[in-house]
Amino acid sequence: MGGLSGLVYSTLPVVVFVPVNALGGLTAAIWAALGVAAAILVWRLVRRDAIQPAISGFIGVGVCAFIAYRMGAAKGFFAFGIWTSLVYGAVFLASLLVRWPLAGVIWGLLNGHGTDWRSDRRVLHLYDLATAVWVLVFGARYLVQSQLYDDDATGLLAVARIAMGWPLTAIALLVTVWAVRRAGHLPARAGARSGRHQARPD
Repeated sequence: MGGLSGLVYSTLPVVVFVPVNALGGLTAAIWAALGVAAAILVWRLVRRDAIQPAISGFIGVGVCAFIAYRMGAAKGFFAFGIWTSLVYGAVFLASLLVRWPLAGVIWGLLNGHGTDWRSDRRVLHLYDLATAVWVLVFGARYLVQSQLYDDDATGLLAVARIAMGWPLTAIALLVTVWAVRRAGHLPARAGARSGRHQARPD
């Protein structure tokens, strides 16, 4: 939800971590990644941008760095993201199985549409499709990165983390937006404003 800048910023600590680890060791890499995350947070504060994505990113980098430190291995930096992908994939898959596709549930909560859409089979199938794409994204991330993790391929892990990060997220978002538009579920406030505009007398 941090937009394009948030997606870019989220990759910078990873880009810094791997080469610094190769050149200066694990401790230096951990501090470098934390430093980059902190710099991004300060930069957004100075620019008066939304800081929630930067705070979340800093906490995420902190968790990854802590795991790597406790394990004493660079690959530990990626463990949290790998297991998070598995959990997210499982949750999205479970929502499909119980007929509450999360793509629709989340969109309804964020934009005030509630859950009435579940009574429309066509709309339910649209959100099923969008949710299934997210399952594939999270599942692919877990399967590929967990294999690289087991092989101790830290450099390739970083490549996979970036390549399977925002590009796959963008694809899943595009499918979700397509489903929302086909369902006719514009944001509730926008719809209300449009209705008031149309109701004005000529």
